[in-house]
Order: sequence, then C-alpha cells, then structure tokens
Amino acid sequence: SQISHLPSASSNFATMASFANLPPNFVLSPDRSHAVLAIPIEKSNNDNRDYRLIRLNNELEALLVHDPTTDKSSASMDVHVGNLSDPGTEKYPKENEYNSFLSKHGGHSNAYTGLDNTNYYFEVGYEFLEGALDRFSQFFISPLFDPSCTDREILAVDSEHKKNRRSDSWRLFQLERSLSNPNHPYSRFGSGNLYSLKDVPHQKGLDIRNELLKFHERYYSANLMKLVVLGRDPLDLMASWVVDKFSDVKNKGIPRQVSVKPVKDIRSLEITFPFVEQAPLYISKPGRYLTHLIAHEGYGSILSLLKKKGWANYLEAGSVPGAVGFEFFKVSVDLTESGLDHYKEVVKIVFQYIKMLKQIDIQEWCFREVQSLAEISFRFKEKSAPASYASNLSNLMQRPYSRDCIISGSHLIREYDPHLIAEGLKYLECDNFVLTLVSPSFTGLDRKEMWYGTEYKVEPFDKEFIKELQNQVIDPELRIPPPNEFIPTNFETNKHEVVTPQTCPSIIKSTLLSRLWHKKDDTFWVPKVNVRFLLKSPLTYAPSPSHCIKARLYTELVKDNLTEYSYNAELAGLRYDIETQREGILLSIRGYNDKIHVLLKDIVHAMRSKFTIYPGRFEKVKERLQRAYKNTFLDPPHNHATYYLSCLTQDQMWTNKEKLDALEDITEHDINSFYPELFSHLNIESLVHGNMFKDEALKLLQIVEDGLKSKPLLPAELIGCRNVILPEGKKYLYQHEVLDPNNVNSAIEYYVQLGNVVNKRLRAKSSLLAQIMHEPCFNQLRTKEQLGNNNGIRRMASSLGVRVIIQSEKDTVYLENKIEDFLNILQILIEEMPEEEYQKQVQSLITKKLEKPKNLYQEAQRYWNHIDSGYYDFDQVETDVAELRTITKSELLDFYKLLVHPSSSIQKKLSVHLQSQKHLKKSRPINVNHLYSCLSTKGLTTVTIENLQTFLSSKEIVDGQELETLLKQFLIDQSKAQEREIEELIKSVGETYLTESSTVDNEEKVEYGDAIDVKLRDLRPGNEKIEDIYIWKSNMQLGPAPTPVITLNDLMSKL
Repeated sequence: SQISHLPSASSNFATMASFANLPPNFVLSPDRSHAVLAIPIEKSNNDNRDYRLIRLNNELEALLVHDPTTDKSSASMDVHVGNLSDPGTEKYPKENEYNSFLSKHGGHSNAYTGLDNTNYYFEVGYEFLEGALDRFSQFFISPLFDPSCTDREILAVDSEHKKNRRSDSWRLFQLERSLSNPNHPYSRFGSGNLYSLKDVPHQKGLDIRNELLKFHERYYSANLMKLVVLGRDPLDLMASWVVDKFSDVKNKGIPRQVSVKPVKDIRSLEITFPFVEQAPLYISKPGRYLTHLIAHEGYGSILSLLKKKGWANYLEAGSVPGAVGFEFFKVSVDLTESGLDHYKEVVKIVFQYIKMLKQIDIQEWCFREVQSLAEISFRFKEKSAPASYASNLSNLMQRPYSRDCIISGSHLIREYDPHLIAEGLKYLECDNFVLTLVSPSFTGLDRKEMWYGTEYKVEPFDKEFIKELQNQVIDPELRIPPPNEFIPTNFETNKHEVVTPQTCPSIIKSTLLSRLWHKKDDTFWVPKVNVRFLLKSPLTYAPSPSHCIKARLYTELVKDNLTEYSYNAELAGLRYDIETQREGILLSIRGYNDKIHVLLKDIVHAMRSKFTIYPGRFEKVKERLQRAYKNTFLDPPHNHATYYLSCLTQDQMWTNKEKLDALEDITEHDINSFYPELFSHLNIESLVHGNMFKDEALKLLQIVEDGLKSKPLLPAELIGCRNVILPEGKKYLYQHEVLDPNNVNSAIEYYVQLGNVVNKRLRAKSSLLAQIMHEPCFNQLRTKEQLGNNNGIRRMASSLGVRVIIQSEKDTVYLENKIEDFLNILQILIEEMPEEEYQKQVQSLITKKLEKPKNLYQEAQRYWNHIDSGYYDFDQVETDVAELRTITKSELLDFYKLLVHPSSSIQKKLSVHLQSQKHLKKSRPINVNHLYSCLSTKGLTTVTIENLQTFLSSKEIVDGQELETLLKQFLIDQSKAQEREIEELIKSVGETYLTESSTVDNEEKVEYGDAIDVKLRDLRPGNEKIEDIYIWKSNMQLGPAPTPVITLNDLMSKL
C-alpha cells in the first residue's frame, strides 16, 4: 500500500505559553522543546541506569531510561482509558507493519487493558529503537481503524471471550462486577464479545469504525498518556526522538452472601470489604501493615488456626486496587470439605483476628519490620526484561506519586502513621462486607450471570450471625507473629573489578553420591544465592504410577508441615520449593544468602529425621491433590493437546487418570514406608550460584548429605529419559474428545520432528525456521483466519521439531488443513524473501540468542537448564550463533522442503486433535416468528420482531441453556424490566419455545458426527490414525538418553 498522508513535521521549538502551567520542579530545556524534572529521581542503590523525566508541550510525560548494558530497547505507553489494536496508521498503512518491523529486529509487542488504563509496550534490538518508536507513536496520532481489520479484531475478542468462559477466575471476577452497583462503571462487562461489540452497536444504528475513531479522538489525549523509553542511546538523543515523534499527539485536554458454582472443583471463601484507596497514601502505606498481619501464615495466624481445625489449605489477604477512587480489601481462603461445612466458623475466626487488631495498640516494631523488608527489597532490586520494566513504569507514572518517586513510590514506606492504620482497620467491619462462597456442590442456585453463564445465588445474612460476629470472644491461639529471625543483616558481596566474567559454573565436588556445580557471582553483585539439589532416584517415577504419587504426596506433606516455619523466611526474601520431577525430587532455595544455611538445614531435617504426618493432615493433603488432578481434566483444550503429544513421545509418562486412580489407594502407612526407601539410595546433582564462595557452597551440600544419609545409586539407575523417534515418511494422528463437556473450543498440536537435539546445525536451522515463521504464522492463522495459535520449537530429551498449536471453535480437521495451507504459504514466503530481509531475520535470531540474563536468577536458571538436560552444553548459544552465521537462504529452503513441507516424502508428522463435545449436539436455526409469538404471549410488548430478527440472525441453538443466554443478553438491553423478572420470563419462554418448536419447525442439522472421528474424510491423504497410545509406542524406535556433549574430565578441568 502507498502512504496516503504524512503528518506534518513536529516543531522542536515551543513557546513559553506552551509550558505556562508546568508542575513543580520542572524547568524548560535549553532548546525550549520540552520541560525537564530538575530534581533527581529516587532509585535503588543497585540500579546503574540513568533516568530523566520530560514533559512535552502537549502535556505528555515521558520517562527516559539510559541503560548502557541492555541488549534490548523498549518503550511503553500507558493511556488512562480504553484499548487499541494494531490496525495500521496513516503513516504506516500496511496492516502488521509495526509487528513485522519488530519481528525482523529481535523484538515483540503486547498490550493489556486494566480497569482504567490501557498499556502498550514493545521490545526490540537496541540498535533499532528509533524506527520502532516512529511506528509506535503513530498509533496515538493517526490510527486508520481499517474496517476489515476492525471486524477481525471483534472476532478475535469474541474468540478470546469464549476461551475464557470456562475459566473460574474470569467468571468470578465478572460476577463480582455484575453484582456491584449497576450505576457504577465497575458493574459493566469487563471483556467483550460479538454481541457487545457488534450486535448492540448494530441495533443502535452505530458504525463501529466511526465509534472507534470517536473514542480515540475523545480519550487518546496526550495529557492522559505516560510514556517510558528505555535504551542504550544517550538521554539527549532519546529526548529529541520523543519530542519529534510524540509532539503531534493531540491534547484534548450492605452485608450479603453470594454462593457460586464453579467450572472446576474449587472450594473457596472470600470476604470483600470496601477499602480506602492506597495509592495516594504511598508515603505511609497503611494497608501494608494490615496485609502483613492478616495474611500471615506463621504461628498464631488465622491460617494456622484454620489448618489446626482442618478447615483450610491456603489463605491470601490484602488490598486490591479497583480504579482511581476505590479499592477493596480481600481475605480469600481455600477450604477443605470440612471448612465448607463450617464456613461461618471460618468467617468468625477472620473477624476474631480483626477484632484483636482493633483492641491492641498499633505495633510500631511490627511496622518497622515491614518497612525494613521493603527497604531491603528495593535496595537490592534487580533488573527485569526491558519491555516488562517499561510497561510497569509507564503504569506507575499514572499514580499520584511525587515525580521524583515514580520508581520508589510503590516500594518504600517512608513514614509511620498509626492513625492511618487505625482508620484502615475501621473499614473491616462486620456490617460492611460481601461473602463469596464457591463450590461445585451447591444446588438451588437461582441466577445466572449474563456474560459467562455462572450460576449463583444472593442472600442476606441473618441478623443473628452479624451479632455473633460482633460479640465474639477471641480465640487465645490468635496472636501477633513474633519478630522475624530471617531478616538478613549481612549484605557484603566482596565486589571487585572483573575483566572477564566466568561463563559457566565449575564442578567443585564429584563423588559417586553427589556432584556440586558452583559459580561465585561476578556480574550482578547482589547478596543473594540460588541453590538447587536434584535428588535423583528411580523410585520417584519409573516403577509405577503409585511410586509417582507417593513421591508427590510426600513432598506436599513436607511443604504442608513447613508452612508456619518457612513463612517468615519468605517474607524476608528466602523462597524454597520441593517438587517431584521425572528423575527425582528437586529442592530449590533462592534469596538472600545470609540465613540460607539455617533454612536449608531445617528443610532437610523436615524431609528425613523430623518428618511427621500430623493428625488429619494426610487426608486433607490427599483430597487437595485429588481435586488438583480432577481439575486438570477441565483445563483448556490446547493444554490437553500438548499433554497428549508428550504422552505419545516420551518413553514413559503416566497419565493424570492413572495417577488419580493410584492416589485412591495410597495410605498414610504407604508414605511412612516409602520415604526411608526413597532416601536409602540417591544421586545428588546440585548447583550453588551467587554470593557464596566455594567453601560455603560445600557446606550447603554437606548439610544435605548429612541430613539425608543416603548411599549412591548404581550407574545403570542414572540413565535418563528417552523419546520416540518418528519414522520417515509417516504422518500420525491421535484424536481425543475435550473432557469438559461444556467447552465449545477444540485444539490441535501439529508437530514435525526434525532430528537429534545435539546436531548443532540442525538446531540452528530449526530455530531460524521458527524465527521466520513466527510472525507470518500469527498474522495468517490468528489475524486473518481468526484461529488463536502458538508456534515454535518443541524440544524433547533427544530430539526437536517445529510445532503449531491452535485452539478454536472450528473442528480439528479444519484446523490441521489450515496449518498445512500455511506451511504451503511459508515455502513461497521463504522463496520470495529478499536476501536483505533474510539477513535481518538471521541477525534478529542471533540478537535473541546472545541476550544476556537480566538478573542473578535468570543466569542461574540458564545454567541449571544445561545441567538438568544431561548434556552440560554451556557453550550451546555461542555454537548455535556460529552456525547461524553460515546458513544461507537456499540451505534453509532445502531444509524446509526436505523435512517440514507437508508434501515431503520423508516428513515425520504427529498431530493431536482435541475435539469439543459440543460438536456432537444437534443444533437448529432459531424460528424468530415462533419465538416472538412466545414472548408476546408472556406479555412482553417492548420488543419488536424486527429488532429480534436483527439480533438472532445467523444464530443457532443447541439447547435451552443457550437460548436463555441469548435472550437474556437481548432483553436486558431492550427492556426496562428488572433482571430477576427477565430471568423468570426467559425460563418460561424457553420452556414453551423448546416444547412447541418441534411442531413449528422440524428443521435441524448435525454439525459433526462422532467427536473421535470427526470429518476424517476431509483430512488430507496419508495420515494414519493412532488407536491405542501404548500399542503404538511399543512399535516405535526410541532415541538415545542424554549424555554429556564433552567428557566429565573436560568439565572437571574447569576447576
């Protein structure tokens, strides 16, 4: 497309009148093109970046961040209203020009919509910041809102909404909004669907594109925008770019109980109070004190008492921002079965604790502890990805912080104000809260939320219960937590100049029992450490599903026992986890190194010598785990597609159903017998990385060895997992129905296996292919075809391949055919790609691969991935980059034709189809005349047949539930009746219509046949259907288990 119009060039000169009302501490720049904050911006002592806050003559504020070491540049714009897409702009009218530019230069973009803000951000190779900014700025100056793009985005939003309809978090959030004051904007639909974005405007005679342009004109004003630009470039240069590219942005100057039935097996209780908005109180943050105490999990806490009574598993509490002007304080409890039966007693204990806090004085020592932890956290705050950092900063700029506190305002607590804390406590009253109970066991729910179909019931509390809450005696076990013994005091890092940082960890101990990898931090200089101990044992997985489940139950019981003890460590920045893996149990700890040895020693003792199953806890933990496995059956279909492909390709993988069946028979005695056997023989693979010298690292390993008292495994017991090698020229298909009967979405993973993961040239070509296909695949399948997708590399134990994942309402055969259509297009795209663009793609991938870790944890994770893989290939990035520099376009094209293209005679393809059960049901067109007659018979006269016809055109129903949902959406908009009256009317009309419609209109159609064999006749030839996973796998060849790419002696030589 040709550029239809170029906006007039911005003037770099501003008159004094342009800056007549500057906020405090701003002064004009020497060239008078912008204003600058004249006082320093407070930042962390650990932050080596330079900041400058500027203000343009259109009142747009921009925070410039100079990071001399960043690999990527980034920018983010936060708008205090609305949302936007990538629809093309007047200066760059080609749709997807922005994302295409970013993709070619190692970048990406994203956006999110909050209650009162929309945040856009991108990341790109640091050399290409100006070009990206130029394209980015045009969205806020001259978006086109091309009609075809707008229509596709409406469908994309509708598809996203349908994906989320079976998500309990989305359903509960919208229910909370729908039940709020109907005159407040918070009560509105928080997402969007075809009805709200297309049908309603159409009924009102509105042109959607014109409405978008009006919305942009009205709300996308410079004074409502906050911009962050982060890069390597000098601050003066970035300031000139912002002035040039963004100056054209116009400046347009009562208690009740709700019972809810969820999708998954969730039992929870949530108490919600209206609360004072915290952002304006950032100097003293009174809500932090209350959150610290009410959310505490240590001895004397609400959770501690609830767990002793067998009523709760977890508790969360704290203030939750709404939008400007309002906030909530919430207490959420994950209930046991007994807790649901005693939910009123749970509520009572929460209010007993609140009553205790009101009766005692505000504890200044406790506040100082919270203040100290916040100061330590900010002092040693590490870097994050540029895009997420810029996005977060632009959002913080909207808050009412002093401009020099933009960075520190959300972190530091500067003043002790007991009066404000006491005022905050007054909001937590017995007569001013909403109780939300969630359980699948609820019956008699008489309402259905309009947008998600959530079943619920609203009822007032009886006055006697409120009196009981007000007149309670406080349980003596509830008390203020003791001082935190884990708060670090030693922050020495022994920082010194390092010419060449060490590029990988060294082996500092290697025996038959254990191997210890170590690297003293020489890059980030923070007083933190990352520790991992992989306790390898075949008993945690291989023998049977029962062994796998015993290991999982054991680790859950250990963590359950440690909850009270470890919570103070977590507050003090020391986090641990114990999890089961295919090869063993992984114990990991990260945080400040000062007290880590204390925590590690007590964890190891809790795992072995002091392991105890306390009365009642086995049943609670087992039941929680059963629910977790059952709930996986209701996960989104795309999760199941990737899960089944793993089942098909791993040499041994127990299914969740097999685990659930095994769990049924596990007893407390089984666990007490299992863990001594588990620890009798181990191999310990470990990493200590961070602010710790070799002798200290060796002491940590010694704590583990002494505590577990294990003997070494035999070498044959250490052979790693293997994966299936697909035969050349074979195309396999596995089909399974979506287990959630109410999920309308189907999903597919289309996987092409390419070869051995240790083949460095194959790795390089595969990753380059994934880089080139990513943006056009998204643009073709998601943007143009409206099929939500993900694509990239799937790496297994010894092989790798490319994959495309799609979730959609379309049937899976249609989805597979669309994927292969795209693969045909991709060949043409590569063939016609100019050499210059090909080289940009290569360089973009090289930039991504060479991107350095942003913080200590990321570096540790990178090292651990190489160790855990069994290959120990610490030089893989450099090796792959060297290969990438020599791969020509013709070589990549030949590689694609030979191994990936669907017509290849040696393509190795495996696809997994998850087909929605909804496609099994018969659907019928809606007979509008008959439905209108039913409505009229019931006395509804405010609706015309023309409006009903317009709304229902092209819609079809499967059952009465769908008809009720459609009618409710329509009538709430058309009628002035109360929601309860509409619900009763709809139920009556629906029954009449469905009973009589078979005699009025017999036409009905079947969309699909058997979900397990849906439309196979339309699948392209050559596919073999897998009937039984285990029979199929038994006939497949297995690849080799991982082994080091260099010899152990070479690794030892790094000492």
